[in-house]
Formats: sequence, structure tokens, C-alpha cells
Amino acid sequence: MNLSAKPLARFFRTTFFPLLGGALLAGCATSPTGESTLLLNSPTQMNAIGEQSFEQIKAKTPIDSGDKVNRYVRCVSEALIDRIPASYGLQSEQWEIRVFKDDAVNAFAVPGGKIGVYTGMLKMVDNQDQLAAVIGHEISHVLAQHSNARLSQQQVTSTGLNLANLLLTNRVEAGTQQALMSAMGLGAEYGVILPYSRSHEREADVLGQDLMADAGFDPREASSLWRKMAAEGGSAPPEFMSTHPAPTSRVTILGDRVNELLPIYQQARAQGRAPQCDALR
Repeated sequence: MNLSAKPLARFFRTTFFPLLGGALLAGCATSPTGESTLLLNSPTQMNAIGEQSFEQIKAKTPIDSGDKVNRYVRCVSEALIDRIPASYGLQSEQWEIRVFKDDAVNAFAVPGGKIGVYTGMLKMVDNQDQLAAVIGHEISHVLAQHSNARLSQQQVTSTGLNLANLLLTNRVEAGTQQALMSAMGLGAEYGVILPYSRSHEREADVLGQDLMADAGFDPREASSLWRKMAAEGGSAPPEFMSTHPAPTSRVTILGDRVNELLPIYQQARAQGRAPQCDALR
């Protein structure tokens, strides 16, 4: 039996969206900055995924075992880890920190207390404060459970599309069903998944800048880093089609926060939190 436009709209309103909404409500949570987020997986599950991913990266990417570079990266990382608020329960976790021999301008942190920094990123940053902005950003992804949220979003999107496809079967013509599923897939990608990822990046920028200031790193260098990245990054896709905010947007947001963070940075330095990691380079 085929449905006309009005019954089809009623079908989605009364059947499909309530089912999908129930799944979303079940995993609803609040992020560290007060944003609504979706967390369907337990910390234990996410730690296992993070550890497995980290082992896979170590297996396929050469590790830089040089004492000098590792002391530098560990110095910055440990200064940041030491200032993770106790409420996250991660300060005492035994973080594993590795430097990878790869020209990619990249760094990451994953659940389970794993941090990876690529030598390409070390060539990009000018000083310890810019490296702290990078690593603080990556640690903040872990603190805000962004891996869990992204995985949860993908799980719900996949389940929703599969459910819609199943419910549409025998209700609309095959060509109409294919067109609807294609439109819904594009809507999910550009209307949900990518913006959701961009919101994570913005949140990690903010939390990472807070963390670096409290650890005694200059928060002004966060916007300096992204200004440099924007200058050297070349062409980039439009922001609405990217998983990351445009570098110019990041420069503005991070620069606007400097005045409120400078007193925190100055207090940290006055209390003895004055990392000297550059001396280890």
C-alpha cells in the first residue's frame, strides 16, 4: 500500500520520530559547558575502545623514543593533567603519552588516558604554550566524553535510518523510498553529525584554554596557534561541511576569552605553576 504525502507526514510524526526521540531521551546528558549531549556507552566501554585504538595506532605508526622530545611532550602533558578538576576522576589515572614519527600536524587523546602527539605538530608549534593549547584541547575531548557522544550520535543516526527504511518498506513506491532515504541521509550528515562535531571542537577549545591557563601556560597562545594554522593551512572546505570550526572562528573565540583567563594564568604563575618545558627542547 502506497502512502500519499499527508499520511506519510503523519506516519513520520506519529511513529518514526517518537521512536527515535525515545532513544535520544534515554541517553541525554549535559556536557561540562552545559550543552545537551548524548551518551549511550559506559566509561568502561569507551576506555576499552580508546585503548584498542591507541594500540592500533602504535602498531602502524613509528614511535619517536628520543629522550629530549619525550621529556618536552611529557612536561607539557603532565602539567595539564595535574590541573584536571577532581570531579572528572582522571587526575590519578596513569596516562600513557607517546610521540609518533609522522609529519601530520596532529595530536589526539582518547578515553583510557592515552595521548599521542605527532612530530609534525611539534614542528608547527612555536613554544610550550602553543603545544599546551593543542594537548589541552585534546585532553578536553576526553573530559567532555566527546568520543562517546560522537559514537552515540552515529549509533542513533544509523538506527534511525535503518528503522525509517524498514517502516517505509511496502508503504511507498521503491523510487520514492530511495529518494526519501537519500534525503534523510544527507540531512543527517549535514544537519546533525557535522555540526555536532563542530560543537565538540568549540567546547574542547574553551575547556582546553581554561586548562592551560590554570596550568600556568599563556592562554593568549591558543589564538596565536590557530592564527598560524589558518595562515599555513591553505584552502579548506566551507565551515558548514567541516567537522572543525573555521580557523578564523577559533581565533576570534579564543582571543575574546583572553581577558577573563589572564588573571587565572597570572595566579597560577604566582602559586608556582610555571612550566619550563621549553628548556627541555
